[in-house]
Amino acid sequence: MENPVQFVQWLRSVAPYIHAFRGKTFVVAFPGELVIAGALPVLAQDLSLLHALGIKIVIVHGSRPQVAEQLALRNVDAHFHHGVRITDIAAMECSKEAAGELRLDIEAAFSQGLPNTPMAHSAIRIISGNFVTARPIGIVNGVDFGLTGVTRKVAAETIHKILEAGSLVLLGPLGFSPTGEAFNLTMEDVAVSAATALKADKLIFITETPMMVDQDNEEIHELSYQQADEELNANYLPPDSAFYLEHAAKACKAGVPRVHIVPYAMDGSALLELFTHDGVGTMVTSENLETLREATIEDVGAIIKLIEPLEADGTLVKRGRELIEREINQFSVIEHDGVIFGCAALYPFHYDKMAEMACLTVNPDVQGQGDGERILKHMERRARRAGFHSLFVLTTRTEHWFLKRGFVKATVDDLPRDRQKMYNWQRKSLVLIKQL
Repeated sequence: MENPVQFVQWLRSVAPYIHAFRGKTFVVAFPGELVIAGALPVLAQDLSLLHALGIKIVIVHGSRPQVAEQLALRNVDAHFHHGVRITDIAAMECSKEAAGELRLDIEAAFSQGLPNTPMAHSAIRIISGNFVTARPIGIVNGVDFGLTGVTRKVAAETIHKILEAGSLVLLGPLGFSPTGEAFNLTMEDVAVSAATALKADKLIFITETPMMVDQDNEEIHELSYQQADEELNANYLPPDSAFYLEHAAKACKAGVPRVHIVPYAMDGSALLELFTHDGVGTMVTSENLETLREATIEDVGAIIKLIEPLEADGTLVKRGRELIEREINQFSVIEHDGVIFGCAALYPFHYDKMAEMACLTVNPDVQGQGDGERILKHMERRARRAGFHSLFVLTTRTEHWFLKRGFVKATVDDLPRDRQKMYNWQRKSLVLIKQL
């Protein structure tokens, strides 16, 4: 092992996610393009790892390119209307054949158990069946979609029993009517319906599309379903990306807390999305996961963990646990998905209408993403609400960061009189003040 220290730090950093995900239900959906790209064995290994961590997995696969291949072999033309396949009898036969082959390929991928591989001794069982009830789309605006259908119902109770028994569940892009007819469905529709019916904690689309970017070509890492609707209404996204985003927003509106859209081109993208702070894809949420709030006594441990490295290298003045507990009402924290990764404290000097901001800290793993500035703005608003006219900081390392954000250099004499008495002349901290 080239860097055991880094490995240990990484393992510790993912522990909160492991605790949070254990026992949860994830629906993981991927298109037929992933199989053609040869990415199925690696995805099977990654999903097996999630299963080993106690996560309940439902897999939904697509088959568009495989159906197209079957149609070409039979010299049958494909017909679409507004991007939706019109399924006649010949196309239905091709859909059945493609779905059957893919099912066997997926089951084989999860049967790997060779020594010295990520799936050694896994013995994973994957169960598929007639879990999806469907109905035909019918005739829309004069267009008969034939045997193309939409999901009517997912056998959630049966699937839950299978998951509780320790198996994975596999759903394909076919559904069945109570009269025994088969219908061709989209993978996205089945995935959203399954995640909704199962009350899944996450829906993860592993897609052929690249990382989503906005109109300014900035990567979109997280947005609420309301923001997703705004992006869709702007009508600038490529059709495939827009299709995934539309279904992600639909799932969130139906009660799925989080939907991830992750490109499969990156090795291990599903793991990177789930076990790193910002992930490698786009997450659509039913709520805003990032919050700035006043700290409570339960946050003391997280604050200590944040500031200890900076106390050790002299950037911050050392504070003991007892002091932080006494002053916890002065602190604000920023948290994402239940994990605190930034903090700051505000100390009032009422007579001078001034406040000191201290202990501004952001986890090094997520620095450079604007969280420090968000905390600063929050503390400024907090100071204004309390009636203070100016905000000051004492710093030995971050002078230029504050100067860029409107602070100006000052002297010890410009500090409140009570703060002048506490000034540490050995540290020789710079005094910076900002008018509010």
